[in-house]
Amino acid sequence: MRWIKRLIERRDLWLDTAIAAAFTVVAVLLGGEPEPGADWQAQDGLGIALTCLVNAPLALRRRAPLTVFAVSGSAWALFITLGYWPVVNSMGPFFALYTVASLRPLRPAVVCTVLVGAVWMYAGWRAGQATPAVLAQAAVFPAVGCRAGVAAQVSARRADRLAELAEQLRREQRDRMRHAVAEEQRRIARELHDVVAHHMSVINVQGGLASYVFDSEPETARAALRTINETSQEGLGELRRMLTLLRTGPEDGTDPEGLRPADAGATPYAPMPGLSRLGEMVERVRAAGVPVDLRTEGTPRSLAPGVELCAYRVVQEALTNVIKHARPADAVVVVAYGPRELTVTVTDDGRRERPLPANVPPSSGHGLIGMRERARLYGGTVDVGPRADGGFRVCLTLPTAVRTAGK
Repeated sequence: MRWIKRLIERRDLWLDTAIAAAFTVVAVLLGGEPEPGADWQAQDGLGIALTCLVNAPLALRRRAPLTVFAVSGSAWALFITLGYWPVVNSMGPFFALYTVASLRPLRPAVVCTVLVGAVWMYAGWRAGQATPAVLAQAAVFPAVGCRAGVAAQVSARRADRLAELAEQLRREQRDRMRHAVAEEQRRIARELHDVVAHHMSVINVQGGLASYVFDSEPETARAALRTINETSQEGLGELRRMLTLLRTGPEDGTDPEGLRPADAGATPYAPMPGLSRLGEMVERVRAAGVPVDLRTEGTPRSLAPGVELCAYRVVQEALTNVIKHARPADAVVVVAYGPRELTVTVTDDGRRERPLPANVPPSSGHGLIGMRERARLYGGTVDVGPRADGGFRVCLTLPTAVRTAGK
């Protein structure tokens, strides 16, 4: 594989070598039969050697364009001086001129253009052509070659600049995605902090109750201890997820202003929303002009607060996207309770989009990132994409533990 890689890396050299060989072969074949009626001699051994000297250096035209032009042009002038047909080797110097114009600044390109024009005038003078025709050919042909080279150089620079801008754009997009993930992780961590604080408050209350009735009402104390055990397990699970999240996030800093969820309100420790509040959300979305059908499948049960919060946020983001991008589409929210998983599906029928209301801010474009980060935090997945019959579909799947009655 190494030699294949070397061939690929040197493809320009091999291409230029093939061009030089092709020019040489064509010039040798044409030189054997000079222009009929003209006083030019057929190529002999010296003419073939000069032909090779004119065209062979083109194999190195990208590495040393000015040197290649000087060698090729000088050999072409000598070829004409010795009485050989100039047209035979005219393509080599013209191609060398094009290379200089495409790889070097304008000043040396103009000098090379003038030199090629001078040699062409010399060839016309040797052939006895009329002066106006000779001047026209000497001016037009080299100028065209120079202009083509300059245009190629401008195109190459433009392509390089576009490649740089594309790479810069990719870097900025990666930075924005990393920043968006970090912002979402901070927000989730704050919400999980509230959930853990809730668990600790319950443990504190139940611990005080158990201590107070430990001797007088042993059964009540046992129930309180069971509640403490269950709540502490849930709290430890939430805390473990939060620490995992913070380890994978950036290590710089504090929670800047504005990272609180949009519906958290002014109270920093308001209860976190769960599946029981989906009905309120659906009503708000309906008031915004999007018909929403909320369905429940399976037997509803109490889930870990963090799981319910994750499902609530994903539904919120999905319905917000429907409002912003698919109005007045109809949406359907299906909450399915499985034995060991919770599946939440939000679909819309993808009607034609109409102008966004003035009071709805534009989307930040990071909603999908937030959905996936939340699902990943709880070991779940999010499947997002267009539906086969039109519209869009968001499907969240979260693993849940089996909870017995009374918990």
